[in-house]
Amino acid sequence: MPPDQPMPIGFAATSLRASLYILLVAGIAQGAYDEALNLPASRFSEHGFTELAQSGLLALSTLLLLYVRLGLRELPQVSLLLLAFVASSLVREQDALLDTHVFDGAWQLLVTAIILPSLYGVIRHRRAFAAQFAAYANSLSFGLFAAGFLTTYVFSRLYGRSEMWQAILRDDYARTFKDAAEEMVELFGYALILIAMIELALLTRRWALARRAA
Repeated sequence: MPPDQPMPIGFAATSLRASLYILLVAGIAQGAYDEALNLPASRFSEHGFTELAQSGLLALSTLLLLYVRLGLRELPQVSLLLLAFVASSLVREQDALLDTHVFDGAWQLLVTAIILPSLYGVIRHRRAFAAQFAAYANSLSFGLFAAGFLTTYVFSRLYGRSEMWQAILRDDYARTFKDAAEEMVELFGYALILIAMIELALLTRRWALARRAA
């Protein structure tokens, strides 16, 4: 649970973080543009910049959640559920690699091994989870995470439908348009999730420091 008087955030720190987030979003957009311009053979494929960037953003989010859960020991049940979700998404992004080099369906098995024990732990400590979630739900991190989730797992799937792009482009339709649209929106959603995890790490670090100062 958060302390009664957490350390405030200064305007300069907020401006710095906002600037860094803008650079992050601009950087991944430029990377996707360079991929389309200079890497025609691998653009928007499993070996292209966009797919690799998605995995990188999820890997960083996973590390930040491990820091919150194991390093700071804050919001243990909320961070466990978030960690299960983000780690499962990271595994899901490696589906082609796992199917090729391990066995077909390996990613489903790994995701199940991550999700089921995590859900069991959260359900077992559901009262603690509810109390922790009440504190987390009022944070900037939760708002960003919700936006990232909706962008990646809802909007990108609907926006990237072949039927939509066939209706828009008609005789000029090519699968590349559909793939680019879906993967770019998904990449932006993962960027929002990473920013949410950065904000969560900074928030829980302030809580930890406030407790030590109390």
